Amino acid sequence: MSTITTTVPAATGLNAAANGRKILVAVDDLFFAAKIQETARKLGVNIEFAKTAADILAKAEALPALIIFDLNSVAAKPINTIQRLRQNPALKKVSLIGFVSHVQAELKLQAQQAGCDLVMPRSAFSQSLPNLLRRHGLPEPE
Repeated sequence: MSTITTTVPAATGLNAAANGRKILVAVDDLFFAAKIQETARKLGVNIEFAKTAADILAKAEALPALIIFDLNSVAAKPINTIQRLRQNPALKKVSLIGFVSHVQAELKLQAQQAGCDLVMPRSAFSQSLPNLLRRHGLPEPE
């Protein structure tokens, strides 16, 4: 998957990019990538996709507000990548959210131990997606 950046002005006329609130997305599943991209477009949230661990680590240097991981991604090597992100003091405040199948308790535990702030079942992530994108991707209300 190539890098895709989506920036759409929010209904208020403000946009997340102007306030530096970008969300980095590491998802292999094309269905989920499309769902995230469309939800971000509707909300006016600035997202960027990264596929490999190296790409995620490089793009994280821009201090996104949030990094979303599909914890089943082979290319992203999420557990190792989360550990590496958490070892960088400059990235400690970047929120990390991962999603997994509800039956993958061991992977969920590994992600939490690596430093993932929130690990959700795939279905709960889908339901919470608009709220997550709003909370992390839109400007703070004044």
